Amino acid sequence: MPWRRLAITLAIIAPILALLAYGFTRDSRYIVSPLIAKPATPFTITLYDGHKLTLDDLRGKAVFVNFWASWCLPCREEARDLETAWQKVKDKNMVFLGVALQDTDKNSLEFLKEFNVTYPNGKDESGKIAVDYGTWGIPESFFIDPQGRITYKHVGGIRAALVISKLEEAAKGVVSAQEGKGDYSAIR
Repeated sequence: MPWRRLAITLAIIAPILALLAYGFTRDSRYIVSPLIAKPATPFTITLYDGHKLTLDDLRGKAVFVNFWASWCLPCREEARDLETAWQKVKDKNMVFLGVALQDTDKNSLEFLKEFNVTYPNGKDESGKIAVDYGTWGIPESFFIDPQGRITYKHVGGIRAALVISKLEEAAKGVVSAQEGKGDYSAIR
């Protein structure tokens, strides 16, 4: 009888362990977002300067939303490029918003200072914004058109030229056929 219990236990546990093992080998950069061409989920975020910002406040502008953390290596690698892109488009009808995840205020503020980030940033205190946007890891970036529709998603680090290009497309309401993927991968 003990072998029978063991066999039943293994028959139940083995598929669960196999499924978990498979899931840990998947790279979040290959999970397609169902949000492209759909209205962006409204949110309210408190910026590090104390002001509150809602997605509705940005209606009528092309919006770049970047989810990041100070401890994230690809976030650190893209930080200067994002600031460069911001400096090139800040006088146009375009907005940048950084959303810090799973980070302390102190570390986030040090990160912003280290990379001389001047565009608005705030912390997703509860993680609800990230969940609503279906983020699986960081960095992840979303482009939103003036009507509030997600036009492009990029998983992983992103460069200034691509940010500017996708923001210009978003400003025109152009929806990308596929998502972008950065080079960095923590899973091999």
